[in-house]
Amino acid sequence: MANGRSLSLGREEGFTKLLFDPDTHRVLGGGIVGTNAGELISEWSHSRWRPVCDAADIGLTIHPHPTLTETVAGAAEAVEGTLTDLYLPRK
Repeated sequence: MANGRSLSLGREEGFTKLLFDPDTHRVLGGGIVGTNAGELISEWSHSRWRPVCDAADIGLTIHPHPTLTETVAGAAEAVEGTLTDLYLPRK
């Protein structure tokens, strides 16, 4: 529900989750469910095979607004603590 594009499509049921190594913040895997999930997987899957790609790299990559691909950037920014589109209390 935090993504502007999904709201404009009237779809609230999607979810994007990325798994990162806690020490290096490298991508370990992830999952995306919802409308166009198959197309969104490529947003993070290419980073899995790059030797130096981490959460900061994904978060700093340009993701046009409003698009569903912003959810991938948001997941990476949540790990880095730089997500501004959604309030996430510190753990």
